[in-house]
Amino acid sequence: MEKENNIALSSAGTSRVRQRKRSNEVIPEPSKPNGGILLVDDRNKYKSMWIRTYSTVWMIGGFALVVYMGHLYITAMVVVIQIFMAKELFNLLRKAHEDEHLPGFRLLNWHFFFTAMLFVYGRLLSQPLVNSVTPDKFLYQFVSSLIKYQMAICYFLYIAGFMWFILTLKKNMYKYQFRQYAWTHMILIVVFTQSSFTVANIFEGIFWFLLPASLIVINDIFAYVVGFFFGRTPLIKLSPKKTWEGFIGASVTTMISAFVLANILGRFQWLTCPRKDLSTGWLQCDPGPLFKPEYYFTRMD
Repeated sequence: MEKENNIALSSAGTSRVRQRKRSNEVIPEPSKPNGGILLVDDRNKYKSMWIRTYSTVWMIGGFALVVYMGHLYITAMVVVIQIFMAKELFNLLRKAHEDEHLPGFRLLNWHFFFTAMLFVYGRLLSQPLVNSVTPDKFLYQFVSSLIKYQMAICYFLYIAGFMWFILTLKKNMYKYQFRQYAWTHMILIVVFTQSSFTVANIFEGIFWFLLPASLIVINDIFAYVVGFFFGRTPLIKLSPKKTWEGFIGASVTTMISAFVLANILGRFQWLTCPRKDLSTGWLQCDPGPLFKPEYYFTRMD
C-alpha cells in the first residue's frame, strides 16, 4: 500500500510540475497573414503617418540644402554616409569577447578603410584638385607630387596594414582574425565600388545623382501612401506591412515621375554641367545634345 501511495504521490507531483512548466510557456499567437498587421488595418496608422511625414519633410529639406550647396558638399555627404555604413558592417561580425584579447585590432579595419578611401577618391578627384590649385604655384607642385606618387603611397599603406595584421596574430584566435580580415575586404569592395560610381556621377553633373536619388524617394513615399490607404495583399514575409498594391502604385508613380523629373531637371545648367574643379560656384555651360529638346515633324502629303 505504501508503495502504491508513493507512486501516486510521485505521479501527481510530476503532473503538477508539468502543468507549471506549461503555464510558464509562452503560447504562440495564431499566425497572422504574412506575419503582421497591414497598415490599412492598423488602428494607430494615422499617428504613425504624421510621425513619418514630419521626419520625411526634415530629411528632404536637409537633402535639398546639401544639393543646393553644390558638388563638393554632396560628395562630403556621400563620404559621411559611407563611413557610417562601414561602421555598421564592421560591427556585424564583431565579437566583444574576442576583441578583448586583441587590443588595437579594431583599428586595423579603419586603416584599410582610409587607405581604400585615399586610393579611390585620389583617382577620382585628382584632376579637379589640380584644376583648383593651379593659380598657386607651390600648392600646384605639392598636389602634383602627391598625385604622381599616389599609387605608391596607397601600396605602402596597404602593406603596412598587412604587416600590422600579421604581427597581431595570436594563437587560438587565427580563425576569428582571418575571418575579420576577409570581412573587412568584402566591405571595402561593396562600399567603395558603389560610392566611387556615385561620386563620379556627381562630378559629371548633379543631374545624374539627383534624378535617381529623387526617384528612390518618390518610390518609397508612394509605396507607403498607396499601401496605407489601399493595401490589402501582403507582398513578402521579410517586410510584413508591404503590399502588392503599394508596390504596383509606387512602380507606376516612379515611371511617370522619371519622365517628368528628367524634363524639369534637364533645363537647369547648374544641374547638368560637369564640375571640373572643387569650387562651389554656379555653373554655366553649353548643354550636351542629351539635354537639348528635339522636335520632329511629320509631312502630311
